[in-house]
Amino acid sequence: MRILLVGAGGVGDAIAKIAARRDFFETIVVSDYDLARAERTVAWVEARGEACGRFVAARIDASDPENVAAVAREHGATHVMNAVEPKFVPTIFAGALAAGADYLDMAMSLSEPHPTNPHEETGVKLGDDQFAQAPDWEQAGRLALVGMGVEPGLSDVFARYAADHLFSEIDELGTRDGANLVVRDEAGNEIFAPSFSIWTTIEECLNPPVIWEKDKGWYTTAPFSEPEVFDFPEGIGPVECVNVEHEEVLLMPRWVDAKRVTFKYGLGEEFIGILKTLHQLGLDKTEPLRVRSADGPVMVAPRDVVAAGLPDPATLGPRMTGKTCAGLWVTGTGVDGKPREVYLYHVADNEWTMAEYESQCVVWQTALNPVIALELLANGTWSGTGVLGPEAFDAEPFLTLMALPVAEGGYGQAWGLEDRAV
Repeated sequence: MRILLVGAGGVGDAIAKIAARRDFFETIVVSDYDLARAERTVAWVEARGEACGRFVAARIDASDPENVAAVAREHGATHVMNAVEPKFVPTIFAGALAAGADYLDMAMSLSEPHPTNPHEETGVKLGDDQFAQAPDWEQAGRLALVGMGVEPGLSDVFARYAADHLFSEIDELGTRDGANLVVRDEAGNEIFAPSFSIWTTIEECLNPPVIWEKDKGWYTTAPFSEPEVFDFPEGIGPVECVNVEHEEVLLMPRWVDAKRVTFKYGLGEEFIGILKTLHQLGLDKTEPLRVRSADGPVMVAPRDVVAAGLPDPATLGPRMTGKTCAGLWVTGTGVDGKPREVYLYHVADNEWTMAEYESQCVVWQTALNPVIALELLANGTWSGTGVLGPEAFDAEPFLTLMALPVAEGGYGQAWGLEDRAV
C-alpha cells in the first residue's frame, strides 16, 4: 500500500505520526500546499526513528484535481487519504479516481440548504455529490471509503456493531459528542480557541441540522435545536448538546436499520453565542468580498478571515487540558427481546496524546480511525468498490484491532460500552 496523504495540518500530521508505528504500508507521501509543513511532519517521524525511509514530503494543490492526480501518479499511490477541509473534497475525490487510486476521507462533500424552506426540508445533502458518482467508482473497480474519521467514522462503526451484536431492533442511533477541554493563554486565562478547524465548525454548526426518521426520511431543523443534557463518561460529566449537521445522519440509514438517526454536539453556551454573532455579522460567509487594503482592493472570504485570526488548532495542545469523548447512544430492543439503552464511546485525554504524539487530543482522536481502516484495507479484512461508508463493513475487526494492546499488534485504544437504565 502506497498512501498519498493530502494535508499536513493537525489531523494529517497526527495520521502520519500514528501510522509511523505500523508496518502495513510501503510509503506515505505527506503532501501539503505548504511544503514546509509536510516536511515538518516527516522530520518528526524521522527524528524518532519511526520513518524507516517510508515517508516523503511533497507539495500539492488540493484545489486542482489534475494536480492531485499527477502527484498520486508520480508516487504510485494506491490510496489517497484526504485530510484537508471538506471544501476540497470534490477535487481530491476526482483526482484520486483519475489516478486509479482508492480514496478515504473524514468529512464529505458539502451541503446546500433548501432554497425556500431550509429549516424543514433538505437541499443538497452532505455527501450527495459523492454518492452520485458511485457508479463511476464501481465501474473503475475502485473504493471510496467516505466519512472515516471519528465522527463520522468511529461512530458509524459503532452503529454497525450495535446492529449486528447488541440489538434486534433499533429505535434511535444518536451520535453524542462532548468534552471538558479548556484552552488557556500564556497568563493562564481561559480563552476561546476551537480545538478543530473553525472553517469546518462554522459549516457544521450554522447549517440546518439534518435528522432522519424511517417514516419521514431526511428533514431539517433550526441550528442548535432540541437541546438536551447528556452525561459523558470518564469524568467529563453532563454537557448540554444540540442538533448539528453531520455526516452520520446521512450515512447510517443507508446501511443500518433504525427508526431515527440524530447527531448532537456539546458546544456550550459561549460557543453557540459566538457562532450566532458570526452569522449575524456575515462572518460565516464563504463568498469573497471586495476589501480595501494598502495595496488596493482585494477579494477576501469572511470565514477565511475568522480562521486566520484564531490559533491553529494543531498548536493548541500545550495550552489545552481535559478529555474529549466521541460516541453513539443507541436505544431499542436488545437481542434478548428486552428494552436496552447503551452508549458506545472512545475517550482521548489531551495529556496522553501530547506526551505520546505531540498532538492535541481532538485531532489525534480523529486521525486514529482512518489509520485503522487503512490497515484493514491493506490486509484484506475490509474490501469493496463504489462509494461506501464505514457501516458497509464488519465492525468487529475494526474494534478488535483498535482495542488490542500494542504489544499484541493492536492500537491499544480501549473503547467503552456503557449500559444505561431504560
